[in-house]
Amino acid sequence: MAASAHIAPIVYLAPMAARPRSYTFEPPPGVPWRTGKDEMVAVAIDDARSLKGGGDLDREGFALVAFEPRFSAWDDVAALKRDYYPEASEFVACRTGAPLVVAFDHNLRSSAVTGRAASGVREPAKRAHGDFTAQSGGKRAREELAAAGIDPGILARRRFALVNLWRPIRGPVLVSPLALCDARTVAPDDLLLTDLVHPNRMGEIYSLRHNPAHHWYYVPGMRTDEALLIKCFDSDEAAAARFTPHGAFEDPTSPPEAPARLSIEVRTLIVFDA
Repeated sequence: MAASAHIAPIVYLAPMAARPRSYTFEPPPGVPWRTGKDEMVAVAIDDARSLKGGGDLDREGFALVAFEPRFSAWDDVAALKRDYYPEASEFVACRTGAPLVVAFDHNLRSSAVTGRAASGVREPAKRAHGDFTAQSGGKRAREELAAAGIDPGILARRRFALVNLWRPIRGPVLVSPLALCDARTVAPDDLLLTDLVHPNRMGEIYSLRHNPAHHWYYVPGMRTDEALLIKCFDSDEAAAARFTPHGAFEDPTSPPEAPARLSIEVRTLIVFDA
């Protein structure tokens, strides 16, 4: 039975003079995984199941959907890319009506992990963030189309978006659930440019500064037949929901014996009709 909405801490980034930085791999000795000071703010987090239709990508910036994939070999990275990426793309295309969807990246996360395990599984991302910025979203979309053998020039004529398909592998989720901020309640100044350091390149994401106007949601006891679509970038600058901050939080109602969260998120590029 789903728990009611409650007060829980969201991890924001405190204002800072320097540009913050996060590593996707273990940094050199003496270098922190992330720079900047976390600011934990207790907020009301509402039940996403209470939203009309479970939310909407073009309204709140996220949507709770029914999805139980055929794929199950989560520890086989090659099979995951070969078989789950197409299944995820097909599902996202069906839900959004987009004629072109390309799945291009994924993260496996477990609350039993600190940092990143040798298997590649990462700990939940606890600082509220957005996966792409106004600059990095378009850049990544062009790169992924080129990698897929598709002319990136088509993006000049079409609206496109980067949408994550997030779901638990083990359920119900009782530890480190995912919180999502209604994108309409986020002011431009709340989004802080942050360098994301990869082994072979530099990326850019948004960290989130606290604003009491933010409206947060989560899915209590999220099941394995449920998934979240999260819009991380929209090329339409007039879109009501263009960037959707999200992050794991420590649920004060989690039972002490609850199993660790295990989840997967697949990033997809969706390209709409001209």
